[in-house]
Amino acid sequence: MFKFLFSKEPKNRRIKIRFKEDIEPQEILLDNLSKRKQDQIGLSEKKLEIPLSKRILQGIYFLFLILILVLFGKTFQLQIVQGEDLSRLSEANRFIVHHLQAQRGVIYDKYFNQLVFNKPSFDLVCDKEDLPKKERERERVLREISAVIEKDVDFIQEKIEKSDTSQVLIFENLDYQKDYQKLIILEARKKEFSGFEVINNIVREYKDGSLFSHLIGYKRKTGEKTGLESFYDEYLKEKTGEFHSERDAQGNLISEEILSLPEPGNSLVLWLDSQLQEKVQKELQRGIESVDSKKGAAVILNPKTGGVLSLVSLPTFDNNLFSQGMSIEQWEEISSNLNAPLSNRVISAGYLTGSTIKPLIASAVLEEEIISPDKKIFCQGKITIPNPWDPSSPTIKKDWTTHHWTDMRKAIAESCNVYFYTVGGGYEDQEGLGPTKIKKYLELFGWGEKTGIDIEEEIKGFIPDKEWKKEKMDQVWLDGDTYNLSIGQGFLEITPLEIANSFAAIANGGTLFQPQVVKEIVNKEKETIKTFEPKAIRQNLIASENLQIVREGMRQAVTGKNSPHASATVLNSLPVAVAAKTGTAELGDGHYHNWVTVFAPYNNPELVLTLVVEDVEGDRIAALPIAKAILEWYFRNEK
Repeated sequence: MFKFLFSKEPKNRRIKIRFKEDIEPQEILLDNLSKRKQDQIGLSEKKLEIPLSKRILQGIYFLFLILILVLFGKTFQLQIVQGEDLSRLSEANRFIVHHLQAQRGVIYDKYFNQLVFNKPSFDLVCDKEDLPKKERERERVLREISAVIEKDVDFIQEKIEKSDTSQVLIFENLDYQKDYQKLIILEARKKEFSGFEVINNIVREYKDGSLFSHLIGYKRKTGEKTGLESFYDEYLKEKTGEFHSERDAQGNLISEEILSLPEPGNSLVLWLDSQLQEKVQKELQRGIESVDSKKGAAVILNPKTGGVLSLVSLPTFDNNLFSQGMSIEQWEEISSNLNAPLSNRVISAGYLTGSTIKPLIASAVLEEEIISPDKKIFCQGKITIPNPWDPSSPTIKKDWTTHHWTDMRKAIAESCNVYFYTVGGGYEDQEGLGPTKIKKYLELFGWGEKTGIDIEEEIKGFIPDKEWKKEKMDQVWLDGDTYNLSIGQGFLEITPLEIANSFAAIANGGTLFQPQVVKEIVNKEKETIKTFEPKAIRQNLIASENLQIVREGMRQAVTGKNSPHASATVLNSLPVAVAAKTGTAELGDGHYHNWVTVFAPYNNPELVLTLVVEDVEGDRIAALPIAKAILEWYFRNEK
């Protein structure tokens, strides 16, 4: 038994060192004794060691080598390959660009009646990345959203799954008046609807959409535009403002800076009279229905400027469906309509003109001095064209009635075919213009070319000639083709706008203007910043004295003086004196396009009206009653 040097055990004596645990004195003594014992038996310096194999050492070496290479490769990728992109993303996370919304310009008629508005609209959008990750929570959100917007969960789920983008439009055009309860719930509970957000948009609202749709066109939320919305987009479009906000890595706002203020778009003022437009469409629709037709077009120009006072194409469509969204059923109804409501017939449809062509032929005949306007040609109701290959089988070209002795004024007034067969193609001892000169003068009046109106999708009319017939039909041009062309039949295809514009040149004494829909551009205070001056395409295209004879013939068509078969006497009761030319283009199978063109007042024309009723069954008068109703209203209510 060991004895200690001290008789008593030390109390409360401890040796303090840096270790966390305290060491008692006796522990030191025991460690010392243990070491001595190990020295005696020779164990103090002996250790058990197992050397590592060469394979393990090689494995460790290659492992470290691979790790170093991976680290180096990742560093190279982040610093060199993706360095610029990551730097840009980092900067983007630091600086956030916010856009300040501005209003697109609007559209007014000539009296500043507003036709186009900017309407607040709200869309419910889902960001798939922000939807709850847990299935149960996701199902809850979808179920509650479906209850608010009153759509099936499957409807929402299908839209999300089918979308290729993170942002999914779930419900568009929530109206702040009609859908205010839905909007309030969505906004009040937006923290509960993870992944869903209501976005405020501006959509175009068109007053009486179907009344002005072919003229104004539309602008969709997706950016597509037609009509004036497209043609004048550079004036109408707004300029959004911008401000930057800077945030730190924790998302705390550091600073804000306005870079540019929003600027509203400028607005259009049209030559259009919106009340006249309404009257024209109403009467054209009524007239079309009265003869069991489906289609028609009308245009009114100011012959002094080329300004478009009215433009109507039927059937029409509601452009609000395109600006604010439509159902699949509504689109199918429009797109499958055989009467093509989206087509603007005034500028995009070519027609046989029938006798509407005759004042232009008369102008050419006088200019070429082929016949005196007072020389009379006898009309027995037909002409007979010899057949050089079979004399026993001549071609007979009939007139609609027998006009007897007829001079130029009477021929225009009564629409005498025999007279225009003769002066157009030549007959017996009377020289005719011939197809080349006919085409030359029709082109002089603007037929067969675009007018340049400030609406897109205008087509140019078509005037046939010898070369075209040979190339297209592999047939020679016959005298019968010239006779047909002389009265607006055959292969001719002319737009209503081309016709109206050519008659405006007759009405104003010989100036062919470029038709213009927009009169001026104004700013938000309605101050004029740009005026579109009338643009003359050609001037003095026909001598004024020759045009005067043509005008007198058109006036005689209304008064009936010296013309028992005058074609437009129904217009003689109007409040002002007018001049007119009717036309009936034969389509075959007893169907016709029914035309009328009128300018008024006769001595100082302020408007030219051209209208056509398509595909009228039988030889019925369709266009004249429509023109009468429009002009009577206009001159009794003229501002």
